[in-house]
Amino acid sequence: MSATTNLSSLSSQGNGATVELAQRSPRQIAWIRLKRNKVAMVSAGVALFFVAIAFLAPVITGLFHVDNTTLYLDRLKDGQPIGVAGGISWAHPFGIEPGAGRDLMALLLYGSRISFSIAIITAITYVGIGLVLGISAAYIGGALDSVIGRIADFLLSFPTTFMFVALSVPLTMRVEALGIAKDNGARIVVMVLILTVFSWPGFFRVVRSQVLSLREREFVLAASALGASRSRIIFKELLPNLWPLAIIYLSISLPGYLAAEAVFSFLGVGVQAPSSTWGLVLNDASSFWQRDPAYLAIPAGMVIVVVLSLNLLGDGLRDALDPKSDR
Repeated sequence: MSATTNLSSLSSQGNGATVELAQRSPRQIAWIRLKRNKVAMVSAGVALFFVAIAFLAPVITGLFHVDNTTLYLDRLKDGQPIGVAGGISWAHPFGIEPGAGRDLMALLLYGSRISFSIAIITAITYVGIGLVLGISAAYIGGALDSVIGRIADFLLSFPTTFMFVALSVPLTMRVEALGIAKDNGARIVVMVLILTVFSWPGFFRVVRSQVLSLREREFVLAASALGASRSRIIFKELLPNLWPLAIIYLSISLPGYLAAEAVFSFLGVGVQAPSSTWGLVLNDASSFWQRDPAYLAIPAGMVIVVVLSLNLLGDGLRDALDPKSDR
């Protein structure tokens, strides 16, 4: 029952040429439409570049013979970096951290590893939970639908930011007491947990409404009439039609979680020193922005570029995966 889109002709104008697409699957059509969106492709390249340098931080810092723990006190005078724009040089391309004297490039690269890890793990987790619960509630229905729906409504009534500020400390202590993780490891676990718990209800509602519509479609009714099992209908008929929705939500939620990590660390309820994240660097930079503007401008610029590129990529994926889109 899996559908392939039969197109006698799907034309696009580019340099006066007409591209004919026949017998293309929805996945192939989405990829072709995404490639035509230059803004989305450039944004994808920028996002992948930042993810790559984050997880290649040891290699990159090794090439410059710097790290995120060494104090380059010889590059400071009265607590301020020596040189122009925060001590930018060939040896320290982003300059030196005022006060402690650590290399800013190393701080940002290692900090982005934590920031990206939190955002990616949280996004994948909440999308997975939303898919499982949304399909279960809508397709099985009955008491299960009612219970999950009430839980989702209950969680949606709480403001995530205030709940994080209120729960982060006691939950971190609990995670440490249970021996799951210690110090910043426990804070990361709690951050992912709280963001996931308060994020899945929104996606659950969207998935549930989609499944309620899909289960009345001809291909699902036909599969049921032919004796297909419930698991086969879910995995072969429903889930393939929900992947585009999951991909879109995954892409548009990543910038939000990156920003959330930066905000929570900035407020002092996220990851704390001596580890570094973008939020911690921005928090520290706020004390030095008048004397060393580059120390604030460089990390703030990185956050803006990454969040903007992920947002534009999410828009491009939405347009490419939406069959009703004219783009």
